[in-house]
Amino acid sequence: MKLATYTTNGSGQKVGVVQGDVILDLETLGFKLNITFPKSILDIIDGGSAELKKIEDAIKQSSENTIASSSLPKDEITLLAPIPRPRKNIIGIGLNYTEHVAESARTLDTDNALPQKPVIFSKPPTTVTATNTDIIHNENLTKQLDWEVELAVIIGKKAKYISRENAMDYVFGYTVINDISARDCRRAGQWIVSKGQDTFAPMGPFLVTKDEIDNPHDLQLSLQVNGVEKQNSNTKFMLFDIPALIADLSEVFTLEPGDIIATGTPAGVGAGRDPQEWMWDGDVVEATVEKIGTLVNTVRKLVRD
Repeated sequence: MKLATYTTNGSGQKVGVVQGDVILDLETLGFKLNITFPKSILDIIDGGSAELKKIEDAIKQSSENTIASSSLPKDEITLLAPIPRPRKNIIGIGLNYTEHVAESARTLDTDNALPQKPVIFSKPPTTVTATNTDIIHNENLTKQLDWEVELAVIIGKKAKYISRENAMDYVFGYTVINDISARDCRRAGQWIVSKGQDTFAPMGPFLVTKDEIDNPHDLQLSLQVNGVEKQNSNTKFMLFDIPALIADLSEVFTLEPGDIIATGTPAGVGAGRDPQEWMWDGDVVEATVEKIGTLVNTVRKLVRD
C-alpha cells in the first residue's frame, strides 16, 4: 500500500491511499462505509497489520463508484511529508556506502577506514518538510549546502534488543529522505548543526508499506540538481543493511512505532566533487528511490523579517 498525507484547499491534514493518478481519501471512504479510519499515518502505524487489513478489506469490498467518489486527482491536493511531525528525532546513519566513505575522507577529514559499527546521528522533527517545498538556506550559518539521497525505514512496532534475523519484522515501510547537510557547520566532530537545521529533511512523497517492496536492498536511488544527475547507486551497496541497523540501534535505545531511520547516502555528494559543488538560491533538487517516488525541493535563501 502506498500512503500519502496531504491537504486540500487549506483543509486540515488528511491521509489517503495512492492509486495511480488519484488519492483515495480514507475519511471520505469511511463516511460512505460507516467505518472509522485513522486520521494520520502515525495512527495507521500504531494500528499495525490489523489496521492495514481493515483498509485493504474496505477497498476490496467497495464498488467502483464508491472508490471514484472518494478519490481526488493528485493535482488537486497538496502533499505533506508522510509523517509531517515525527514523534522523535530522525535517526541518521553516516558513511554507510563504501564510495561515500572514500569521498568523505578526501574532502571532509573523516576516517578513510570503513566503519566497524554504524555511525549514528540525529535530525530534529523540525527538519522535516514535504516535496514541492523550500529548503531554507541560512547563509549566516553555511556556505556549503549539500545533498544526500537516502532510503528511509519506518519502524512499525516497539523494538529492543532485536536480533538481526528478526529485525525485518519490525519494519512498517519506507520513504525517501534528502539528508540536507551544511558541511561547514560541524562543531568539534558533532553533526547536529550540520544536519539539524529547519527544512533539512525533505521526506516523501509517499510512504510505501513493507509488503510492496520485495527487496529493499536492491533499489536504485538517484539525485539531480537542476536536471543534472549527481548521485546514482543502489541500496545493495550499504555497508550495514537494514537488519544490521535495527539490531544495532535497538541495542542502544528503544525503537518505537513511527521512528524513522535514514539509512545513508551513496557517493556523489557536492562535498566529494572536484571542484566541490554547493546548492544556492533557486536550485532545484530531486531525490528518487525506486518503487517509492521522487522528492522535489527548491533552495531558497533565508530572508529575515
